[in-house]
Order: sequence, then structure tokens, then C-alpha cells
Amino acid sequence: MTLTLTKNAAKHIQHQITKRGRGVALRIGIKKSGCSGFSYTYDLADEICENDRLFTSQDTGVVVNEKDFPFLKGSQIDFIQEGLNSFYKLSNPNIDNTCGCGESFNLKESTEE
Repeated sequence: MTLTLTKNAAKHIQHQITKRGRGVALRIGIKKSGCSGFSYTYDLADEICENDRLFTSQDTGVVVNEKDFPFLKGSQIDFIQEGLNSFYKLSNPNIDNTCGCGESFNLKESTEE
């Protein structure tokens, strides 16, 4: 399974890389936090490291570290703009439930192994 981007997400990532003047892809990760257990991290990747997996969707790269990939496999990444707010939104089939505020999530047991 791979990761995919919507057209909005790809356009935003490409714009951010161009604006920044360097970068090869969006890096997505998972960290322990929040009331439900995990949250996403986002950064622009300047290089592909040895333990990274690179996915290309909509002619745009997404980088995920091997240790985080089982938690993200099959996800679709979108970029949403609502008024003055903008954010990445993942449709992740590996999530069991989310907290009330929507900032953190818990993973299905089979994914955590």
C-alpha cells in the first residue's frame, strides 16, 4: 500500500517547497501526544534518508520513516483551507478513534505491532 495526495495537497506542498527555495518532499511522521495517544508531524524534507520511504502522488513526493509507515499505510493526504485556517487532513484507515478535539488519535491494535 502507498500514500496518496489530493490535488490540493500536492499544490500546497509544491508551493511551500518553491517558496522555501529547497526541499524534495513533505515528510509525515507520528509522535506520541494528546489525549488519544498519537498525533501527526509535518515538515519539508531536504533529503531522503536511509530509513525513509518515498511515495510520489500527483507528481509530488511524500516521505515517511520506515518505523512510522505501518501507522500511515493506505492514507490519503488532503490540504484544507477554511477561512483563515489551513491544515493537512489525513484519511487514515489505521485509526481506531480520535479525541474530541480531533488533534490526536488511537491506532487499531493490529497496526501497533
